[in-house]
Amino acid sequence: MGPPLSTRALGRALLDRQLLLRRADLPVVTAVERVFGLNAQGPNQPYVALWSRLDSFTIAGLTAAIEDRSLVRSTMMRATQHLMSVPDFRFVRPVLAPLLRRVRRNTFGRRTAGVDLDALVEEARELLDGRVVTRPQLGRLLARRRPDADPTALGWSVQYLEPLVHPAPSGTWNVYGPTPFARADWTGVRPEATAEDVRRMVRRYLAAFGPASTSDARVWSGVGGLREVFEQLRPELRVYTDESGRELFDLPDRPIPAADLPAPVRLLPEFDATLLAHADRGRIMTDEIRRQVCVGDAIAATVLVDGTVAATWTTSHDDGAAILTVRPLRPLRSWSPADRDAVEAEAARLLAFTHPDAVGHDVRLAG
Repeated sequence: MGPPLSTRALGRALLDRQLLLRRADLPVVTAVERVFGLNAQGPNQPYVALWSRLDSFTIAGLTAAIEDRSLVRSTMMRATQHLMSVPDFRFVRPVLAPLLRRVRRNTFGRRTAGVDLDALVEEARELLDGRVVTRPQLGRLLARRRPDADPTALGWSVQYLEPLVHPAPSGTWNVYGPTPFARADWTGVRPEATAEDVRRMVRRYLAAFGPASTSDARVWSGVGGLREVFEQLRPELRVYTDESGRELFDLPDRPIPAADLPAPVRLLPEFDATLLAHADRGRIMTDEIRRQVCVGDAIAATVLVDGTVAATWTTSHDDGAAILTVRPLRPLRSWSPADRDAVEAEAARLLAFTHPDAVGHDVRLAG
């Protein structure tokens, strides 16, 4: 067993594996695989996430990878929208199938009582054969044979029960609107996961977010029954403990950066997985700050200072000017002048990226 790891050391390991200690010179698809997917609840979130992680990142670069289907957007971990490479989608989606069926049952079970779900999915596959329709459209089409059923529940049920992707222009920069559905057969996704698929997912999770516990992996994925999988993998993993004595697993070849390694200011989008990948999120934010960042189902866009969440940020417009407002989660007077300067500089660079055509850019520190 390896030595105990401090909370700060765990934080530096997380930042390193999520490409947040230094911007990387990587192709877009390679970067998305390295961090094991990007949350894509909104179309712009993956763009901001990669801007914070990559050198010379461009909007056109990610858009091209979505348009040429190197990356696919679909319902994935925690039953939320993610952007993943096709090879990763191919093996992860079957692992998540039991989770997605459970979410469907809990959310829409009563509203689809009496519906033959196998027949529903088969009809949906026929309707989507060679065409793309939005979720509301699909729900209405399926309701023609089920006049007593809720069209919205039918559309959502198919999204959870059948591997589907949301093709471009959905998921590209500034494109909002109803979610389009398309069949994912072309990806080679299988209907059922193998035991090796589950083990592979755990290894990839540790590569992107480790060292981590069984509970951490369950929180990140939403998948149950992982304790047995970790036990199967134990002989090939390195085992640490954290400051409270909790057992943490990691790949044996992954280094742990020094706890005192400097961490640059970074602005993360809403729902960034760095904040969501562990049951114990102390490595990235305190419990007090977590309560301010994670409110209900929302996860705010955040500012990292010295490797932990120190503020949230939002953008707005005023008479043609783009404004980025930083709201500290601890008293602004406690920030060093160097921290303030670094936050303002990084925010200004982000505004120039997200709003290049604005008549002006203004960074504001509230409080």
